Amino acid sequence: MISVFTSLFRALLSQLHIRMLLLTILPFIVALAIWGAALWAGLQPMIDQLQIWFADYGLFHSAGEMLDSMGLSAIRAIMVPLLAMWLLLPFMILSALLLVGMMAMPAIGRHVGQRFYPQLERRQGGSFAGGLWVSMSSFVAFIVIWLLTLPLNLVPLFALLVQPLLWGWLACRVMAYDALADYADEEERRLITQGQRWPLLVIGVVSGTLGAIPSLLWLGGVMSVIFFPILAAAAIWLYLLVFVFSGLWFQHFCLDALLRLRSVPMDSSDASLIIDIH
Repeated sequence: MISVFTSLFRALLSQLHIRMLLLTILPFIVALAIWGAALWAGLQPMIDQLQIWFADYGLFHSAGEMLDSMGLSAIRAIMVPLLAMWLLLPFMILSALLLVGMMAMPAIGRHVGQRFYPQLERRQGGSFAGGLWVSMSSFVAFIVIWLLTLPLNLVPLFALLVQPLLWGWLACRVMAYDALADYADEEERRLITQGQRWPLLVIGVVSGTLGAIPSLLWLGGVMSVIFFPILAAAAIWLYLLVFVFSGLWFQHFCLDALLRLRSVPMDSSDASLIIDIH
């Protein structure tokens, strides 16, 4: 776990570099274009469809009673737009994660590798297609679990414990692949992701918890509905900023683990044990 804190400190220093601070600009412009078009074309039809479902299945009455019992009567009139916003939230987060992976992680890898690990050979064990497959397959699993557990978010302890774990798992899967794609071969990536699964999950959970901060913009009730386009843009930029920092953290940790792995000329089982002990 020492490597977790060491890589955290290095990631904080790297985040202050002007190149890293500018990495959110291009993904932000692309995200604004994508989500601007998507919200203009699809937000109102989505709200209309939810209104129809609520009316057809009598959900207005039951949902209203539940909100009244929780002291949230003020949001009864806007519960459908709020629900639409919450359903869009994971897709906004995924888009930010994918854009950082495609546009920022290569620059992060070059920056961290050249400045901190110039001795590491680039073995190109990953690919764009492989990264896209890991991202999409992980998100499919994530969205199924997220939708199944969405009603349980009304239980405060559940939301505080399970949601960071869920987001942490997603960040861990996607970021670890991207961090090792240029430098590790397939066997090295397998050894590191298996031997360091718990430290990687810790980094993912902390990153997932930080990623929940922009979601607080969604808690403004009526104001969050009125200013939804502005809040959505602000949230996307914050997600990008958090994921760039998370990418730096994963990059430092994974390259440090790769350096230690290559310094031990052993077979696969022994090397896995060595990096796990460290």
